[in-house]
This record gives sequence, C-alpha cells and structure tokens, in this order.
Amino acid sequence: MEIDRVDGRTPNQLRPLACSRGFLNRAHGSASWTQGDTKVLAAVYGPKAGTKKNENPEKACIEVVWKPKTGLSGKLEREYEMILKRTLQSICILTLNPNTTTSVIVQLLPCAINAACAALVDAGTPLKHLAVAICCCLAESGYIILDPSKLEEQKMKAFAYLVFPNSLTTLPEGGLLVGGEPMEHGIITSVTQGAMSVDDYLHSLERGCAATAKMSAFLQKRLQPLLSDD
Repeated sequence: MEIDRVDGRTPNQLRPLACSRGFLNRAHGSASWTQGDTKVLAAVYGPKAGTKKNENPEKACIEVVWKPKTGLSGKLEREYEMILKRTLQSICILTLNPNTTTSVIVQLLPCAINAACAALVDAGTPLKHLAVAICCCLAESGYIILDPSKLEEQKMKAFAYLVFPNSLTTLPEGGLLVGGEPMEHGIITSVTQGAMSVDDYLHSLERGCAATAKMSAFLQKRLQPLLSDD
C-alpha cells in the first residue's frame, strides 16, 4: 500500500538538496546544507593547540557545540552533541594533528551531520572519508518514508536517524587503513525515537542505504574541487 505525502513525493523520494561552503569569513571552514525547507549551518574552528579534559592527547579532539534555534541548551542538545561528536570522530583522521581541538558548531539532526561533514572539508580537516545522513520515519499505517518534512514529522510514529560512510575509495576485502585508522563499513551511527519493530528498523536501513547513494553523489559533486586538491 502506498502512502500519500503532503508534498506529493513518493515514499523513497528525497526533498531537493543544496549545499554551499565558505560563507563565514572568521571560521576556518563553514557550510550550509538544505533539504527542502530545512536548512542547517555548520562552522569549524581549529585545530587549536591542546585537548579537552579526559581526551587522549595523542590524538586530535573533536568538540561539538549544539546551538538551539531558541532558548538555552538542555539535555537533548547534550545528547545531540555526543551523537555528532562520535560520528565525526569516526570519519576524521585523528592521528595527524595530535593534542589539538577542532570545534564544530551546528544545529538540527540529521542535516547537521551533512553540514558538519561539508564544513570539515571546507576547513581542510583530514578525513578518512565523507559521511551522509538520512532520516527514515514509520507512519501510523506501517509504511516507511524517507526525509520527512516538518509537517510530516508531526504525524509519524517513530524515527530512525541513520549515517552511512561515503567512501571515495573502493574498499578491499579486509578493510583499509587511512592515517593508521580503519575506514568505516556499513552504518556509522543509528539513533531511533519511538516504537519501531526489528523488521521496520531493517526496512529503514535498507531504504536509507539506497537513498544515500543519491546524497553521496550530490555531496561529492559539491565538494569535488576541494576533494581533488586533497
């Protein structure tokens, strides 16, 4: 059974994508990521000398600051910061700039991950590979849809925020090391909200992975001049 979406899209159809970089003069790197009416700004500052408390000084430290649209940061923002930090750490080459801290300032998940990735490339931060994020939703009817609009989000039963590696290199069997660190395989980050069965989650993984091929191609095209220079 098909589901009727407010904007007329098919269940697997993404909203229009747009990405720009280098718009903040005082940041070392910056990017904006737009999906439909959702827009996220990300700024990167660093690397700066020294690491935060409880961080490994033999590796670079990634610091994430989550800026809510209104009001003060709370428990939810702290959780988002941890999710984004772990995701970005998995794609950055942390051994190249030991005992330094790079700060990433963002809003909104999962678009924040796409924007942060583009901003890190703009800043020249060494990466093992890119990453792309997608939101999959479970409707009350039991149907899985991708990339919900704000209006659709209000009617969904559950959400799965998924991040997949976007490798520029075909990985050989057994993996590949970059800067002494392994490249990511499969899914990097998975966060769910609401009640979702195992079958629904696996269906979300399948659809999300398929959709990220288009997002990967778009991201690489937008960042190609910088990636070629690297």
